[in-house]
Amino acid sequence: MLSAQDPGRRVYMHPATAGVPLNSRHAPISAHQSISKTQYQKQQALMAQGSRGQDQDLQHIWIVTGPAGCGKSTVAKNLSINLQVDFIEGDDYHPESNKQKMRNNIPLNDGDRWDWLIALRDAAIESLQTRSSVVMTCSALKKKYRDVMRVAAYDHPMVQIHFIYLDADEDTLVQRVTARKNHYMPPTMVRSQFQALEKPVLGSERDAVTVSCNASPDVVQDRVTREVERIMEEYK
Repeated sequence: MLSAQDPGRRVYMHPATAGVPLNSRHAPISAHQSISKTQYQKQQALMAQGSRGQDQDLQHIWIVTGPAGCGKSTVAKNLSINLQVDFIEGDDYHPESNKQKMRNNIPLNDGDRWDWLIALRDAAIESLQTRSSVVMTCSALKKKYRDVMRVAAYDHPMVQIHFIYLDADEDTLVQRVTARKNHYMPPTMVRSQFQALEKPVLGSERDAVTVSCNASPDVVQDRVTREVERIMEEYK
């Protein structure tokens, strides 16, 4: 597995607010204590019951997900600018072998994605060493892929994971990918992604929201912004 510090990978930062928490309840992850998975689950249960203390230093990982062509990068970049936090482009963390398979219209399997997911998770945790939040893109097509990302919170109970799934029909996404220039993902790969896709199910994945992206970029961005604002209101 390539290191999260590989020079070919990029984390887009907003220097003007480096190290500045969103509010007094948000602080770098380096200040947190590591706990077990069982302790983490107990902590999450308490928080779900509305017992969050005002002195807790919450952090947030916002993961914009969905198949190719749904607009993950555009939405995530704009969200990172609005929140003034780092942006991590998931495609940057694919090894060349994965990109070559996709160029050749060969779908990635679980083994191809595993190290990629772990590298992305590590990059998010690294970003939280100095920031209160991070926004990243990751197709996260299957629930077990999303579960890999959720492990980021096991040792850090103040980290909140949020998935924003951008939903659109297959034909729309094929048209968008066809219109792309100089991208390694061919339109034919959209079909294979839909075959693997497990959309977040309402009620079973409480950290995931679905936003329709069958609209203009401005409309989609507005929908995502409203969802993020709604989620953040729950932590006040």
